Amino acid sequence: MLRAVEKKILSYLKLPYRGFFVDVGPAVGEADKIWTLSMNTDSKEVPLVLLHGLGAGVALWVMNLDAFAKDRPVYAMDVLGFGRSSRPLFGKDALVCEKQFVKSVEEWRREMNINNMILLGHSMGGFIASSYALSYPERVRHLILADPWGFPEKPADSTNTKQIPLWVRAVARVLTPLNPLWALRAAGPFGQWVVQKTRPDIMRKFQQTIEEDINLLPQYIHQCNAQSPSGESAFHSMMQSFGWAKHPMIHRIKDVRSDIPITFIYGSRSWIDSSSGEKIKAQRGTNMVDIKIVTGAGHHVYADKPDVFNRYVNETCDIYKINEPQLLQSKPMPPMPPQLLNESDEEPNLPTAASVEVKPEATHESSTTSAAADLADVKRK
Repeated sequence: MLRAVEKKILSYLKLPYRGFFVDVGPAVGEADKIWTLSMNTDSKEVPLVLLHGLGAGVALWVMNLDAFAKDRPVYAMDVLGFGRSSRPLFGKDALVCEKQFVKSVEEWRREMNINNMILLGHSMGGFIASSYALSYPERVRHLILADPWGFPEKPADSTNTKQIPLWVRAVARVLTPLNPLWALRAAGPFGQWVVQKTRPDIMRKFQQTIEEDINLLPQYIHQCNAQSPSGESAFHSMMQSFGWAKHPMIHRIKDVRSDIPITFIYGSRSWIDSSSGEKIKAQRGTNMVDIKIVTGAGHHVYADKPDVFNRYVNETCDIYKINEPQLLQSKPMPPMPPQLLNESDEEPNLPTAASVEVKPEATHESSTTSAAADLADVKRK
């Protein structure tokens, strides 16, 4: 059912994509596999790799993938323990779980033979991406953190939580002993109804893109979280009262290699504390940290204002375009203040990745080849 609803959501993409499992071996379990989407893999540009947040999956990038893949290779994965990826038994210690997530991403990169990448993570994915950059800095050209979870330290006065929504505080206070999304599984076949009634805002975010059947989104979220809560249990081990991490990234991000730029993209209405970005900017220097704030967007900034979010991400990725080599490693990023906007086929077979699903779409390969041949004739003449 998860495969079927994911396929329906991804049918709204305009560009061709390929879906396949990548065998990452004993990353956490005995033989883990990571479900992956790839787009525009013929491009020679630096690839963009996407890591989603808690309880999500690759299909929630449906409003972003076309824009990202227009000029570069894009890879989106179901983080190990989520979506269609394997659901191994993670450790119980917070740092062990964090390292297991990082190891799974690195094993995925090795199997995909990606030398370096622009790494984008949302929420929990931002936490994992940051930890990955700490462990494997030579593989990260740029770190893009979209409303990242787990950065600030839990305040001593945890009752002062004006910015945190009531539902988040309820989860933190009442359900801390349980996995965060236990209610969806407890509801059984009524899990989709639970999503529809408790998070109608999720449906509204995707309404313009998936207008024909908006119920696909709650169905997808339900199916993503109806299975064994593997990655969710690992998140539970890493969290402290849901809103905070046991080992906050704010104390460690300063150790990310100094030549790796970091871009934060926050929603102005998000419950995530954006002051961490400012503190990190002060630690690392203004030329290596950029902070962008999208007015009117909440925690799901990629879905609340997809056009603005896509533009910010593409502007960052364009710095590394081959035909415009303005690499930040050799030329530091100029100081940039926080930005406020009122805006609202088949690729070559991989030896370690089993292709299982392809969206058939016409490509521009033939027209490109023809144009190249015409140009060669002109040069000979």
